[in-house]
Amino acid sequence: MSARETLATAFLAGTGWAAATRAPLAGDASNRRYERLSHPALGSAVLMDAPPEKGEDTRPFTRIARHLTALGLSAPRILAEDAEHGFLLLEDLGDALFARVIPETPALETPLYEAATDVLLSLHRADLPPGLAAYSPQVMTDMAALAFDWYLAHAATPDTAARAAFTSAFQPLLDTHAADQSVLIQRDYHSENLLWLPDRAGPAGVGLLDFQDAMTGHAAYDLVSLLQDARRDVPPAIESAMIDRYIAQSGWNRDAFLAAYHLLGAQRNLRIVGVFARLCLRDGKAHYVDLIPRVWNLLQRDLDHPALAPVAGLVRAALPEPTPEILITLKKKCATIPTP
Repeated sequence: MSARETLATAFLAGTGWAAATRAPLAGDASNRRYERLSHPALGSAVLMDAPPEKGEDTRPFTRIARHLTALGLSAPRILAEDAEHGFLLLEDLGDALFARVIPETPALETPLYEAATDVLLSLHRADLPPGLAAYSPQVMTDMAALAFDWYLAHAATPDTAARAAFTSAFQPLLDTHAADQSVLIQRDYHSENLLWLPDRAGPAGVGLLDFQDAMTGHAAYDLVSLLQDARRDVPPAIESAMIDRYIAQSGWNRDAFLAAYHLLGAQRNLRIVGVFARLCLRDGKAHYVDLIPRVWNLLQRDLDHPALAPVAGLVRAALPEPTPEILITLKKKCATIPTP
């Protein structure tokens, strides 16, 4: 038994779940691991294993989870916690991820996206919890530049001049169109992090899974995350309808919101291109490279918006299209770039 497993067993022994059977659940891009526990008397729960020695910290998750549940939203309830060693016992919200439900029951696609949009409307009307860092224009610009640092630098030829020109032009656009910091943004609000809970009414009918990296930001950010999904194609008609739904119920000026939406879409998609390349090159997770073409296509749509005119040409000139040859190049370098 490994030292980590010994700690997990000791944690469960103190919760009353020691007799539960354990089965692995799909993880994510982090160092966290998840297991489903099945207990003959207590039912089911989820064990989160977040090793502090690998940079994980359960406290942001528990803080945001408690904030969301206090608002009547369906984050997992915290059943037990050991922040020192990085373990949480969580309410089991099931397996009905949007990404699974929609292919099985296509008629639910629009209702699910309506429900997820309504969660954002509800969340954005609430007060912010204290202590959140700001996803500011400077931070967003640095994150967007990951496309130059990891994708361009290893798919083609590094270009520090193009990176500098991009950051100099991009941050003023964010300052102008997307500097609002008035809402909590979950930052990974998409089909593989949302669960359908049809027995719960209203916004509580959407289970929320990945929010530990929450910050303050613009109201359009999580809507972009939902509708410009790196992992599935959201029909353009649904994207348009959900934007209309959000604007109609939030009172945002349409032109201002759309400018922010597409600017944040470009920011997010540039960041994801860089992160997916990094997950392959540094962390050995080659399958993320296969998602880059979809993200690239979303980026091109965002660059077409007039608000992106000052940087669209620069980005398109500097970053090569992810052709099959470039994707192969990235995969050949998988797990060869160490952490600085």
